[in-house]
Amino acid sequence: MAFLSYGFRPFFLGAALFAGVAVPAWVLIVTGVSGSNFLYAPREWHVHEMLFGFLPAVITGFLLTAIPNWTGRAPLKGIPLLSLWLLWLAGRLLLAWPWFGPLAAAIVDGMFLVVLTAFVWREIAVGGTRSQAPIGVVISLYACANILFHVMALHGATADLPARMALGLIMLLLTMIGGRVTPNFTREFLAQERIDPARVAPFSRVDGLSIVLVVAAAIAWIVQPESVVAGGALVAAGLINLFRLTRWSGWLAWREPLVWILSVGYGWLVLSLLALGGVILGIGLPTGNAVHVLSSGAVGTMTLAVMTRASLGHTGRTRHAGPVTVLIYVLVNLGAILRVFAPSPDAPTAVMTLILGLAAAGWSGAYVLFALTYGPYLVRPSLDE
Repeated sequence: MAFLSYGFRPFFLGAALFAGVAVPAWVLIVTGVSGSNFLYAPREWHVHEMLFGFLPAVITGFLLTAIPNWTGRAPLKGIPLLSLWLLWLAGRLLLAWPWFGPLAAAIVDGMFLVVLTAFVWREIAVGGTRSQAPIGVVISLYACANILFHVMALHGATADLPARMALGLIMLLLTMIGGRVTPNFTREFLAQERIDPARVAPFSRVDGLSIVLVVAAAIAWIVQPESVVAGGALVAAGLINLFRLTRWSGWLAWREPLVWILSVGYGWLVLSLLALGGVILGIGLPTGNAVHVLSSGAVGTMTLAVMTRASLGHTGRTRHAGPVTVLIYVLVNLGAILRVFAPSPDAPTAVMTLILGLAAAGWSGAYVLFALTYGPYLVRPSLDE
């Protein structure tokens, strides 16, 4: 069955459909149009499902597709892949409708990232790819953050700490993975276009320093989110990663949106580091808006950039962004911009509802359009089979 032949197929489609439903549902709840019977309060449900529901599905689809390339081993497929996907889906359903009680819902949801972590470490060990161990460490910590979220939320405590842990790990994942695929794919495209690929700088101490500073900034922000040290570290990490981004010459790939959207996504990451640091230092956006520079802007753009490219390339199709794919990119970026600059909750209700509604329509609409356009590619056999 083609749908279960590779991890990106069920997980990319599942993530897109979930994003298309969960964010509009949140807007309806937060604006008072609809109620909810979720396991957690609406805000906690929204935070959890974006950080530990939607995004892990995209990460899993990426990892299950990349790991066979790293290790030379066969991909997870068939019944084992279906079982993992159903475990992810069960978590989403039980947090929305906790039929079997809060503890059972938390355990089922927490198991997903634990199982994924075990699989990643097994493949790294058996495949002998120790160079990928940092990815294993990050996924392990992500699983721990999810468990901590449930423990704190079930005890009625504020789950801000595990949420910051997840956001910090997302910064690091985008820095590591985005810092790998963006220059590599840009260099590949320039070579195809007979433009000197040396215009894309190779991995150097600048890249290493960029990653180290993000790690330091993320740790400082997680531990002391209001400290000047954390603010300064975030701004420093943003500036060095801005310099890193310029060294990749992404603007030279303007003819192919499938390539330059990766630089746009990394640009959102840079802005998120600067915005979060600026909040602590007393300049720029409110805290919630700054967080959405990362969650809506960087995550939204980078995930769709990876999802569209992988879905085309691994189904035997030409790696080119047509008009619909470009529209997907436009929608997710417009939605992110609107959410980042949305008014505060004390603004007139009609204005807040309108802006949040438009932001959700753009951001979630991009994922719905992905599901409608790329869904048939994901469920059918590859063209090169």
